[in-house]
Amino acid sequence: MKIAAVNPPFLSGYSRGQRSPAVTKSGTLYFPIWLAYATGALETEGHLLDLVDAPADGLGAEEVFSRLDAFDPGLVVVETSTPSIESDAAFADSISKEGRTVVLVGTHPSALPVETLELGSRFSAVVHGEYELPLIGLAAALESGGDPAEVPGLLLRTSGEPLDTGPSGFLQDLDSLPFVSSVYSRFLDIPRYNNPNALHPQVMIMGGRGCPHGCTFCVFPQTLQGRIFRHRSIGNIVSEMLWVEKNLPEVRAVFFEDDTISVDTSRLRELAQAMIDAGVTISWTSNMRATVDYETLKLCRHAGLRSVCVGFESGSDLMLGGMRKGITVEDSRSFARAAKRAGVLVHGCFMVGTPGETRETMAETLDLALEMSPDTAQFYPMMVYPGTEAYRQASAAGNITAGSWREWLTEEGLHDCVIRTDELTSGDLVDFCDRARRRFYLRPGYILRKLWRSLLDSEERRRTLKAFGTFRKYLFRSSRK
Repeated sequence: MKIAAVNPPFLSGYSRGQRSPAVTKSGTLYFPIWLAYATGALETEGHLLDLVDAPADGLGAEEVFSRLDAFDPGLVVVETSTPSIESDAAFADSISKEGRTVVLVGTHPSALPVETLELGSRFSAVVHGEYELPLIGLAAALESGGDPAEVPGLLLRTSGEPLDTGPSGFLQDLDSLPFVSSVYSRFLDIPRYNNPNALHPQVMIMGGRGCPHGCTFCVFPQTLQGRIFRHRSIGNIVSEMLWVEKNLPEVRAVFFEDDTISVDTSRLRELAQAMIDAGVTISWTSNMRATVDYETLKLCRHAGLRSVCVGFESGSDLMLGGMRKGITVEDSRSFARAAKRAGVLVHGCFMVGTPGETRETMAETLDLALEMSPDTAQFYPMMVYPGTEAYRQASAAGNITAGSWREWLTEEGLHDCVIRTDELTSGDLVDFCDRARRRFYLRPGYILRKLWRSLLDSEERRRTLKAFGTFRKYLFRSSRK
């Protein structure tokens, strides 16, 4: 059957696929990675697919309507996010018609399936959880005249109460999925997508799903992927990297969007060695925990690792314990030293707003960031999303300040602070992040270091100029304006 997978219109440049969806200060635009994996999975079942990314292509609702009318799918899969959920539900209703099944997928309907279904009146269902298996089952049922009520993982609209078909479980054989980079190559304009922590153009892939760590705020493990780590075989990952090199010669980097590629450091070393043995030459970037040792980082660097995104989060062990991060401040220091020694660039993520946060603990966080001085850094208030423990904590304490889902973003689509703590207002948290950003980036020593590196490294010069072109207008401006 014909199936359309749609990242629907909302705001121009809206990066719906990332953990904290927004129009970003850095110009980051994520691939619709989950939709792309689902597209590949459905194609392997013999269905005819169209993948539409409206925010990346600058498509308005009417243009998407026209594309859908021309393709005439029997099933439409609509990606969602928390800030855009009212708009997403309205879009899903607007494309629903006789003979067409429209379902919503993503973190928000996974966390709040009933509430999401109630946002519309015409679309057919929502998927709760990881969605390849439910979509494969639903497509098969629709094509054969079967009963969608027998497909696990759905909340179906009925004439009475919604029908929950029960949990679908998780896809275990990740090697069974087609290379997501091949899906991008057929449906998407790859240079439109960007993460400034990697060389550009890039492709974003996953080497594994699920994260066993207990961070209270991280949305994917708590809504989509689960806490149990599942991984592709090392050979399968390396084969995709070689495929990219051969078939997408314009692509200069692979970004591993796993919650953390370093769940098992021995496996990470095996992966790095396999890249070396296979002759992989493309640069790669990954998310990584601050617990990886120097020898592993050194081997990864030899295998082409250029940079890592690390959630240091806080300079206070008390705050790290409260968010159940599973690292200490000394772990962060040790990692920063090891990465510098190994020649791996670090993008450090620092977060404020954990329950119990004070001006003193925020100052400790800024002190740590300045002390470690990673290549780049971001400072942000904790973003709490439905389905996470952090959201439940903030809600129970009466510390969520937003009155609607749209208020997770500013008018122009930037992240907005939707929490407070017992001691600090939302404004206090935002003001600290603005000050910390200026303190970090406007240090004379930091500026000279970046200039020197850019002079010596043309790749770094291109990456820095691209990021600074979008980021500079926010450096001196309050995030609340």
